[in-house]
Amino acid sequence: MRTNLKHFINGEWVESTGNETADVINPATEKSIGKISLGTKEDLDKAVAAAKAALPTFSRTTKEERIKMLRNIAKGYEKRKQELIEVMTEELGAPLKISEEVHYEMGLSHFKEAADALEDYTFEKDHGSYKVVKESIGVSGLITPWNFPTNQTSTKIAGAIAAGSPMVLKPSELTPYAAMILAEIIDEAGVPKGAFNLVNGTGSTIGDGISSHPDIDFVSFTGSGAVGEKIMQNAGKTIKKVALELGGKSPLVVLEDADVEEAAKIAVSHIAMNTGQVCTAATRIIIPASMKEKFEEAVKRVLPSFPVGDPLNKDNVTGPLVAKKQWDRVQDYIKKGMDEGATLLTGGTGKPDGLETGYFVKPTVFTDVSNDMVIAQEEIFGPVTTIITYDDLEQALEIANDTVYGLAGYAVGKDQETLDYVAKNIRAGQIIVNDAEQDRAAPFGGFKQSGIGREWGVFGIEEYLEPKAIMGVKVPANV
Repeated sequence: MRTNLKHFINGEWVESTGNETADVINPATEKSIGKISLGTKEDLDKAVAAAKAALPTFSRTTKEERIKMLRNIAKGYEKRKQELIEVMTEELGAPLKISEEVHYEMGLSHFKEAADALEDYTFEKDHGSYKVVKESIGVSGLITPWNFPTNQTSTKIAGAIAAGSPMVLKPSELTPYAAMILAEIIDEAGVPKGAFNLVNGTGSTIGDGISSHPDIDFVSFTGSGAVGEKIMQNAGKTIKKVALELGGKSPLVVLEDADVEEAAKIAVSHIAMNTGQVCTAATRIIIPASMKEKFEEAVKRVLPSFPVGDPLNKDNVTGPLVAKKQWDRVQDYIKKGMDEGATLLTGGTGKPDGLETGYFVKPTVFTDVSNDMVIAQEEIFGPVTTIITYDDLEQALEIANDTVYGLAGYAVGKDQETLDYVAKNIRAGQIIVNDAEQDRAAPFGGFKQSGIGREWGVFGIEEYLEPKAIMGVKVPANV
């Protein structure tokens, strides 16, 4: 059992001012693995006050000092590797293979990438009659989701530290322990007291408190569109900057010349990895009508290579959903798909055979789907995907862009000119061609209702900076 009923405020683990606690549930066993305190408004006020007090000195630390902090965090993170892998498997239900190769590695990469980006970054630039100085935006409020306990948390923390912006972090109450380990790592890495604070709690108390707090200058949020809308409303009351990384319903456009087996493997991987609980997951598979039968057969052949089961079994790729509420939501969408008249190619409602305990779902593929169906328009956030056919490339692009979202897009094929044309004409923030590996220096964020702002590398750092124009000072800029 993991029991830490304290918050990390001003460089110390402190007791909550309230008495309310919450169990953290292992989604594979449906049993509690520990408790956390649910923070109060008073706890949040203390954390914000600590960050505000740290701002004058932390914002004036040198680039070299912040690079050292980030590299120290990366070293500390590597030392806690096994513990981080185990805790993410416990609290999220991610199979050990995914906890190590995806969650752990992504979290580590952001600290390293931010340090690398800072090496060549210039905070002052002379423009002749004026110079531009980029300085800390101020106190930042970070609200992170449960589906990537290290990735989304690390990219926000790394950007804030690189920019010299003190912060208050609220991790998800469903997966808080990875963030609490990060707090311990940061504490040992030489980050000044008050520059990093962590308060556990609910969205209605701590999340709303962060987005409406008068002493918080910037809010970086990852989560649902509904909550993002509320954050914007709260932030508008004090005209604070907001960055939002929200939902997606990403298209995967398969070209006529694509290798059918490879395309099917890529398509299935999107619902298998992290049990489909990925905002960038390609859940609209757009294929040539002439390929339909071959592609469906390929999907059925490929599915067994992504086994579902106990996260502690290193052979399994897909684990349970994070919570009973999420399991119920996904079941409802599967029923909707069947009611809408889509054909169930694989999967369906209920749990996989032999997995009665835990929030496991049958990987589900619908075919004969039209893009106006609910299952093709709404984010399901589970191991469910849809196959939609097209007659020509322009129709494929029309289908790909017929969504309120624009977080990611994918294209699979052989002709490079056509792939480039598709990539340029999908309206989304990140396009991946032929399962290319993601580069953590590239900007990450969405178009349309998928969000505002960017994360990762230099782009993520600059979200925490404000440009200041200075005229009349003749001292040459050399920072």
